[in-house]
Amino acid sequence: MTSTAPTYRIASIPGDGIGTEVVAATIQVIEKLAQTLGTFQIDFTHIPWGTEYYKKCGRYVSEDHLDTLRQFDATLFGAVGDPDVPDHISLWGLLLAIRGPLQLYANVRPVRTFPGTKCPLTTAAKDGIDWVLVRENSEGEYSGQGGRSHIGQPWEAATEVAMFTRVGIERIMRFAFETAQSRPRKLLTVVTKSNSMRNGMVLWDQVAAEVARDFPDVTWDKMLVDAMTIRMVAQPQSVDTIVGTNLHMDILSDLAAALTGSIGVAPSSNLDPTRKSPSLFEPVHGSAFDITGKGVANPVATFWSAAEMLAWLGEKDAAKTFMDCVERVCAAGVLTRDLGGSANTQGVVDAVCAEIEGLSKA
Repeated sequence: MTSTAPTYRIASIPGDGIGTEVVAATIQVIEKLAQTLGTFQIDFTHIPWGTEYYKKCGRYVSEDHLDTLRQFDATLFGAVGDPDVPDHISLWGLLLAIRGPLQLYANVRPVRTFPGTKCPLTTAAKDGIDWVLVRENSEGEYSGQGGRSHIGQPWEAATEVAMFTRVGIERIMRFAFETAQSRPRKLLTVVTKSNSMRNGMVLWDQVAAEVARDFPDVTWDKMLVDAMTIRMVAQPQSVDTIVGTNLHMDILSDLAAALTGSIGVAPSSNLDPTRKSPSLFEPVHGSAFDITGKGVANPVATFWSAAEMLAWLGEKDAAKTFMDCVERVCAAGVLTRDLGGSANTQGVVDAVCAEIEGLSKA
């Protein structure tokens, strides 16, 4: 290890369910990667936020959680959710308590047909799917605006207000156009629902058209969200980069993962493109309590999320090398049960570590 190699301080928040297993697996392989390559050092610090913390302390995170996270270069997150706690409490108590206040407004979910998976679409080309989905992550339908009144009465009322700001729309649009611009096809689809949501979504469309003028080399089009689900299935080769609201892309990104073969290999990044706050990286599969503790969880989505983290930190070559190792392991048939294999979590870890060790002998 050279003395000039940069050191990255990473907050590790395993959270709940299989989150603890896949984060531990990922730390093991990333530390092996850093040791083998010698081009960077990495220091993980465990933070015990999650449902167990909630049961002991009455809250999912510490009171100074934002200041705590700001001390790190990035966060690697596992999952949140527990059968004992309603989902709206756990999600808002942990993950949404981080995303919004730190302005991690760009949620990026790359999806492609991964080695070891099979694209279920007969409409897809031989090589399958290769998309990037960009989700507005700070406002829209998940802004937290609204409330309940007359609780317990027959006329009880609840409101959920979708909030769209020009600032919020413009910054995610610029990020999406830049993402599309960086990809070979330079193609962007803006997902909307402005035919029936005549205020926020009309502003969404208007700002998209304004931002598009600054990216003349990007070909873009607009699709209503319901029509987009059909296009993703019927014409997958017409899609490359997609941008949409918090709710719309939450749904479409899970559909996209299923269409590529498995949500078990789907990563995500919660980014602050201004880099004022540390970004957060997580798999999208959730806590999966039905397999928790059995040692069979698929760690690939977290591996890929960690690779995205390394690339975001400036270690693009290391990230590519890491993913090449993971892909070779999957292509060789070392797969967990969700992908039709028989390997357990540690078996995948051991196989990837062996690939990484082989780098020093090449």
